[in-house]
Amino acid sequence: MNTQEKLAALEDIMELDEGTLKPETSLDEIEEWDSLAALSYVVLMGDEFNKKVSGQQIRAFETVQDILDTMHPVE
Repeated sequence: MNTQEKLAALEDIMELDEGTLKPETSLDEIEEWDSLAALSYVVLMGDEFNKKVSGQQIRAFETVQDILDTMHPVE
């Protein structure tokens, strides 16, 4: 999954228009980044990347890039 596909997946989770998110976007600026979006992200990580994510990891996210950095398969 390339960066554009990852951004599209996050936009889908947050029900945002395509092209809305940029890696440098602060999560504080995104009203749609809420507990439901975070839960959807956890499901996505399990389904697409076979990876578990903790609440602590999610709370540490500050930008979209922080999320993108976690979106890779378990090696």
